[in-house]
Amino acid sequence: MAVAAALRVFCTAMAAAFSPFLHPDPAAIHSNALTENLPSPHGLHYALLGIWERFDTLWFLRIAEHGYDRPMAVIFYPLYPAAIRLVSALIPAMAAALLVSTVAVFFLFWGLLCLARGELSEMGKLRMLLLVCVWPTSFVLFAGYAESLTLALVVWAVVFGREARWEAATACGLLAGLARPSGVLVFIPLLMMALRSRQARALMVPLTPLGLLSYWGWLRWSGRISVVDAYRRYQGMTMVPPWRGLAEAVRLIVTEHDAVLAIKLGLVILVVVISLRRQVLIQARIEDKAFALAVVLQMLMYTGRPLLGAARYLLMVYPAFLVFGAYAERWNWKRLGFYVTVLGLLNMAWMWAFLNWSLVL
Repeated sequence: MAVAAALRVFCTAMAAAFSPFLHPDPAAIHSNALTENLPSPHGLHYALLGIWERFDTLWFLRIAEHGYDRPMAVIFYPLYPAAIRLVSALIPAMAAALLVSTVAVFFLFWGLLCLARGELSEMGKLRMLLLVCVWPTSFVLFAGYAESLTLALVVWAVVFGREARWEAATACGLLAGLARPSGVLVFIPLLMMALRSRQARALMVPLTPLGLLSYWGWLRWSGRISVVDAYRRYQGMTMVPPWRGLAEAVRLIVTEHDAVLAIKLGLVILVVVISLRRQVLIQARIEDKAFALAVVLQMLMYTGRPLLGAARYLLMVYPAFLVFGAYAERWNWKRLGFYVTVLGLLNMAWMWAFLNWSLVL
């Protein structure tokens, strides 16, 4: 709770401090949808709340208020805007979005500490959380995005699965599929743990994908376009085999010298190597490796805008951060400081670009 609260204050303070120096290109702003009613970029209210109204956040706020009244809205899954709508009965919608994200971060950090129980020392656990906090784009956990809610549900689904609390694990997994499409991937480790347990109560785990499938079914029943079609029409992204998505990313890096894309690909490779290599520092669970691989493969399955959102999607790969924590507890303070500084500077650079409308995460 202390770490989550401190990070909330830090991100809010940094955004407020950035606000006088941001000079976004009006063309970049208006190339995004739903920017016709942005708040005036002046005053304390803007510095604390309005500055977070960027990119996907605008869609979540609109869905919370008006529902799925535009075709492109179907890309954004319903759980997070539903939570915003519920909390906005008491406070303004933007404040509600940030509050939901912050509370979710608390549960995410708590869940990661539970997963690290018996694996890491107390120092290792704290260093693991520190690395999560400085990971490039980790600020988005405190923005009006669905990441923190999805990650919290995924992590707690795994926690409950390890404890053989199958009802709670299935419920968290089902809700994760309603928060983001990647949330349904927690079905993979849950199913593997359920099969290994051979418990009758574990038979409910196959219900986990019903969250995502019920949303897709509602879209079809209500006559709306599918999520895949919406990505193709409005984002210029088409589903392809993972190797084609990887090939396009490499091609763009080589031919167009896309530095940001190169950083994203480097982070993907780092997480894959850390997650899949044979571990001696912590227990290597096959279900964790399968989940990590599934998340990465899903990121590579779109072409047109390769690795869009890759850095923040990698936050989903909880096994990598457990391993990072195991390495970090052996580092001296100088080495830890170096990695935290490098990752933290990348995180702040991404945050600046996000707030300045110059980069889509």
